Parts: sequence; C-alpha cells; structure tokens
Amino acid sequence: QVSLVESGGGLVQAGDSLRISCTSSGGPFYSFAIGWFRQAPGKEREFVAATSWSGDLIEYTESVKGRFTISRDNPKNTVYLQMTSLKPEDTAVYFCAADRGGHGGSNYYQYDLWGQGTQVAVSS
Repeated sequence: QVSLVESGGGLVQAGDSLRISCTSSGGPFYSFAIGWFRQAPGKEREFVAATSWSGDLIEYTESVKGRFTISRDNPKNTVYLQMTSLKPEDTAVYFCAADRGGHGGSNYYQYDLWGQGTQVAVSS
C-alpha cells in the first residue's frame, strides 16, 4: 500500500527558512504529480505548490511565489518544499498529496492520496 509521509515542520521565526519533505512508501512515485496544500486553523485547505511527475511543470499560489520552491528527487521518492522569508500567515498544517494519474495542478479534488500533514508555525 502506497502512503505519503510529511516531515520537517516546526516552529520558526518570521524571516526564517524551513524545508519540509514528502516521502512515498512506494510507487511508481516517478509517475505521480505531487502537490502541497496547507490548512490554517479555522480556514479551508488551500493550494500552495505543485509539480508534475517530471518536475518540468510547476505552479505556485500567488502568495508564495518567490519565497517557496518545490522540487522532487524521484530516486528518493521525495518531494521537497523549500520555504524562505516565512511569515506568520504561513502558519498552517502542510499536506502533500499525490495525483497518481499524473495531472496535478491546484485543485485538491485532483489528488487521490494524502499524507497526514506536518505543522509549520511562524512566530512574529
């Protein structure tokens, strides 16, 4: 059974950087599109970033452009989200998700496999 596990979350100060990871227990991971979503307390889950199976197609939500970078290492079955210049409004539980059909994108319903999430908290 394939599963996704996020790691690397924590408490940081505004302006700091943090890298979170999403690792798959199985595959074929190289064929999955992967997205990162986040959910802050009392808010709906929102799209953050996504990468196609090859890493050639990448998109970000406007609020993180220039600050966050999504990348993938297929031999390691891992996708990363490098976050810089963090702001208190980035505080949320971050989830990674896989679209095993390979399409990806910003719509959460496109994804059929989800991790449990990792907490990122940014203090001011």
